[in-house]
Amino acid sequence: MGEFEFQPMDLRKLRTYSIAKREHKVDLGRASKLTDAGASAMSLIDSMPDYLGAQSFRNIVSAVAAARKNERPVVIAMGAHVVKVGCAPLIIDMMERGIVNALAFNGATAIHDVELATLGQTSEEVADTIRDGSFGMVEETMAFFAQVCEEAASFKVGLGKAIATKLVRDKAPHSESSILAAAGRLGVPVTVHVALGTDTVHMAGNLDAGKLGAGSLLDFRLLCNIVGQLGSTPFTVGADGNDGRSAGSNSGAGGVWLNVGSAVILPEVFLKAVSVARNLGADLDAMVTANFDMQRHYRTTENVIRRPVAAGHGHQVVGHHEILLPLFRHAVIEALAK
Repeated sequence: MGEFEFQPMDLRKLRTYSIAKREHKVDLGRASKLTDAGASAMSLIDSMPDYLGAQSFRNIVSAVAAARKNERPVVIAMGAHVVKVGCAPLIIDMMERGIVNALAFNGATAIHDVELATLGQTSEEVADTIRDGSFGMVEETMAFFAQVCEEAASFKVGLGKAIATKLVRDKAPHSESSILAAAGRLGVPVTVHVALGTDTVHMAGNLDAGKLGAGSLLDFRLLCNIVGQLGSTPFTVGADGNDGRSAGSNSGAGGVWLNVGSAVILPEVFLKAVSVARNLGADLDAMVTANFDMQRHYRTTENVIRRPVAAGHGHQVVGHHEILLPLFRHAVIEALAK
């Protein structure tokens, strides 16, 4: 016989209560509604079940509409996949409509946008080209970014502005499809944040690493100011850099930060920019953030939708960019028209 002797529990002595007294997470009133042919985007979204992803999607559409009505900025930080799956026209249109007021790119996003602007095509089959050492060894792209770094240093501007200016000045053949060219044309700030060694153009022998880094660091400092504006009121920093303040009370709708398709670099950049802005006095309690991606990642979850924002102000929407972004754009347009 073992050390312990166990007997079946007598469950007749359990304490129970009426289901009418229980709190419930699922309710028939939150179930999906049916739509008819010709329904609007907002009708479709309103018909979705009021749970999880659909609830988050609805919340972020409302937050973007509220931000623009309160004259607060909406910023999109995007990875290269957004450009590679053909979503540039959506971003450009939202910039033209004044829905998107600033952009943040990683290095790969800028590369693919530039190649589409200049060639109309981009992206190679890495599994093939990595085997013979030809991966990333494209003369034109390397030369473009080497020149951009020189111009950024000469004109004392960040990489984003230098790239956008060059695309517009050179009248790139497909500039109408370039987010960066559109930003240059519209005067929308765009920042480019590079991690040395992560982009194909870093393999170029004539790329000045110092000027590349200086241009990207200047963009980071610009982004800190942009992020500082994501409270519900304007934010200014005094000449000495120590008397930042948000004008008025932060009780209205705040600005919105949308992280779309960047799993590591831009979430890390955003976290540091938030710290700088708050250190200099920005009140970001009303800021709203969202992450759109095909899967959940640690840094996007922590650095975008949890750590920087107040509870309930961060939203996660999982799905393909080529499906989510067209729906998102149309829904915001309709929400702003109300």
